[in-house]
Amino acid sequence: MRFISIGLLKSTHSEVLQVYYSTLRSRVRSRIDMALKSRENPIVTKLETSEFKSIFTQEVIDLKKLFDKYNYEIRLAGGAVRDLLMGQKPTDLDFATTATPKQMKEMFITENVRMINMNGEKHGTITPRINDKENFEVTTLRIDMVTDGRHAEVEFTTDWKLDANRRDLTINSMFLGFDGSVYDYFFGYEDLQKRRVAFVGDPNVRVKEDYLRILRYFRFYGRIAESPDQHEDKTLQVLSDNVNGLQHISGERIWVELKKTLQGKFAGDLLKTMIKVGVAQYVGLPDNPNLEQLDTVLKRGEHLNLHPMCYIAALLWDRDDVTVLHCRLKLSTYDRDLTYFLVEHRADKVSTRPLLPYEKLVLNSKIKQKDTYDYIQEVLKYRGEESLLKEFNNWEIPRFPMNGKILKENNVLPGKKYSAILNKLKEIWIENDYKQSVDDLVKLIPDVIKEYDKQNLK
Repeated sequence: MRFISIGLLKSTHSEVLQVYYSTLRSRVRSRIDMALKSRENPIVTKLETSEFKSIFTQEVIDLKKLFDKYNYEIRLAGGAVRDLLMGQKPTDLDFATTATPKQMKEMFITENVRMINMNGEKHGTITPRINDKENFEVTTLRIDMVTDGRHAEVEFTTDWKLDANRRDLTINSMFLGFDGSVYDYFFGYEDLQKRRVAFVGDPNVRVKEDYLRILRYFRFYGRIAESPDQHEDKTLQVLSDNVNGLQHISGERIWVELKKTLQGKFAGDLLKTMIKVGVAQYVGLPDNPNLEQLDTVLKRGEHLNLHPMCYIAALLWDRDDVTVLHCRLKLSTYDRDLTYFLVEHRADKVSTRPLLPYEKLVLNSKIKQKDTYDYIQEVLKYRGEESLLKEFNNWEIPRFPMNGKILKENNVLPGKKYSAILNKLKEIWIENDYKQSVDDLVKLIPDVIKEYDKQNLK
């Protein structure tokens, strides 16, 4: 039973056996897949692009020299390789190596290289800070020995193909040598040229290893696909068959993937496809999401660079749905409050001057005025109000000229009526398009006090 983790030993005997045999079957299928669907010569091309050359900072060069000195192989891995093949300069560089974490630590200690964030060590990741200037995640080649759909017990290897085989998508399973050689064992290079998103080997095996891959599929589809409707039926069926596995994934992890998807291409269409495969109830959305409202929002506002929460809010029926969503995804305060704001203020507002209701929201804001300003921009985009959005963006927020000091100077005694008097004066000032001066408003103080006293005597 060498593949069973300590955590699994706490389970019942039958549960342990179930996970063990499931993992064993998956590994056998995976090895067969790897043998049938991998290429013998993994080097498919050699990069000499300006984007490739631009990654060679002094720190990257020194990192490579260090591994060469100790005879450990190191290559660029994953997303950076994909980005470079698409002609993009990667924002992050992650590396893979044949050195074990123990060997890397010994090397870095000997060479006086500081290491930070040791949390990834059990999965093979060490993060050196090179020249005390740049951090790089370097991960030992590994095999996932036992997986439960959320976590994996790993074993380290020196076989690059085995490491590529345990990755999620073919386009993310490539490596790049420092000489520009692209190593591709599972035809990710061809898939990238076709703008095809495919799992490495058996998609059912890959998804069961980590159910978050259901959402990662959609995120990367939005990154590389050229149209929103080129999904392969077999792939969508696998996602649908496994979607209930998302109930075991933390809300924070789900939201990281979902938000990135909604920040990419085809956000609305991908969200609808996710709902079709059954994602909604497992990510905090209603069982019957408001697809009609989503279609309306997409039709009138998708070209306006919608915030991710606009897509989500369109699917929610009321504030209670926002609360349920937040409980599942653990949204940031900003995203949570934006969603509440969208649901509360997305309906038509009746006014003699269309912008006035939104100006009032800014001037009477109980939260940070800047946040309210941002939220209104998103409401106007959600509603497709382009001309009103332009007018709002050009609106300079006026400063209310009255304050408590001025009330006191005009013989208004301090007390609880201060805020009520100021609020009423502010309301009058807003209704008159901010044209009244301090002197104009001071003249109104006696009438405002009289009205206040009259209402409070009732």
